[in-house]
Amino acid sequence: MASLVPALGAEAGEALLEPRLTLKTAGHGARTVALTLDACPGGFDEALISNLIAWRVPATLFMTGAWIHANPRGLDVILRHPDLFSIGNHGAKHIPAVLGQRTVFGLKVAGDTDAIRDEIARGEDAIVQTTGQRPAWYRGAAALYSPAAFPVIETMGLSVAGFSLNADMGASLPASVVAARIQQAVDGDVIIAHMNQPHRLSGPGVSEGVRRLLAEGVTFIRLEAETPSIAVIDTPAKV
Repeated sequence: MASLVPALGAEAGEALLEPRLTLKTAGHGARTVALTLDACPGGFDEALISNLIAWRVPATLFMTGAWIHANPRGLDVILRHPDLFSIGNHGAKHIPAVLGQRTVFGLKVAGDTDAIRDEIARGEDAIVQTTGQRPAWYRGAAALYSPAAFPVIETMGLSVAGFSLNADMGASLPASVVAARIQQAVDGDVIIAHMNQPHRLSGPGVSEGVRRLLAEGVTFIRLEAETPSIAVIDTPAKV
């Protein structure tokens, strides 16, 4: 497991960890990035997904069980395009993989390793039962982790999906800012954004940012089950 650095705000002396994920693509041809979209509990950003389909942009979609059960039509749209979209595990109820009694970004944390394991397993069950796909990647709610969460995740056969470019800060940024952040992507970046907030302005910003990268000749790839070009590296955590 790669070494990681602590996030701010941990309690009881425990530092939360924020993994950074990049692609080893530098010097190997076209500027390449990976687009990852989180489907936390909420709705279906049909406009965003429709644009990705129309533009033939692959992406890795991290789904919660809660999102899957609430958005059957959106799930159907996505599953019609297995050549574009791969599914990652975002947990059952969007509970951070963090120990203790606290909240992270307003979310009550799992509390112990058994609860972390249950959140991951139930999220995987929802994906397998509705899509027939067993995810290879897991991204916890808030993308922050207790150190003890990593061996739990790894023993369940999953890789932790970090990122290197936060496009929308939890779908909280306006479209112009999101588009500008995405346009700044460098070769090897793993971009995180959201697809569960159709009524926020961040979604159009993701579409515009992707459109700009396409115009610049950027290649998009998915996070595959076993991709030798994937590497986890150290990063200062930002919370």
